[in-house]
Amino acid sequence: MLNGSPRFAPGQTLLIDADDTLWENNIYFERAIAAFISWLDHHEYSRDEVRQILNEVERENTRLHGYGVASFRRALVTCFERLSAEPVTADRHDRIVSFANCIIEQEIELLPGVRETLPVLASRHRLILMTKGNPEEQSQKLARSRLGEYFTAVEIPHEKNPEAYQSVCSRYSLACETTWMIGNSPRSDINPALAAGLHAVYIHHPNTWVLEHESIDTAPPGRHLLEIESFAHLDLHF
Repeated sequence: MLNGSPRFAPGQTLLIDADDTLWENNIYFERAIAAFISWLDHHEYSRDEVRQILNEVERENTRLHGYGVASFRRALVTCFERLSAEPVTADRHDRIVSFANCIIEQEIELLPGVRETLPVLASRHRLILMTKGNPEEQSQKLARSRLGEYFTAVEIPHEKNPEAYQSVCSRYSLACETTWMIGNSPRSDINPALAAGLHAVYIHHPNTWVLEHESIDTAPPGRHLLEIESFAHLDLHF
């Protein structure tokens, strides 16, 4: 892991994650989950045990239905069905769905330094937004963020794995030697990008989704891995 590295030359390609890299995202899901668990008020399982079961449901659900609020709604309903002896009546269904719908109503809250740093990076390098999730949801969030003008392209793959990174590099004729993935998720942003032969920048976020946690791999020979605490610190390297 390389810290305090020199500034890299202009003309790099920066693939930049969106959720919890450019703007807050997971905190809203965490609030919805806390509200759901309180409402469920399970008498056999503790709050932590309910959360573990929900994590497993979400893991299964994302494989089948992808990411985003719609998938999260399904997960909450499925979790209720697994844990409650009571049926999912129309009223209960509406209540469960309401926890997820609150997420959609949230304003876009840019993370510190994003508004100031992104245009500086765009003036020196090629920026491509690369964020997994529901294409419609992610596109709407980008429009509401008013950051779209800084990106030359937007990629919203179903999953961010080495093949997805290789596909983007092929589509835009990107050289691995000058291409970086920047994000907060070891599982989706850092490790698969390194495996695809790219450089990576890990930006720590205290509320990264638990299913995105993973030990960070060592950068392969000839590749850089930077670890920074704030989006604003990108200006020190790029």
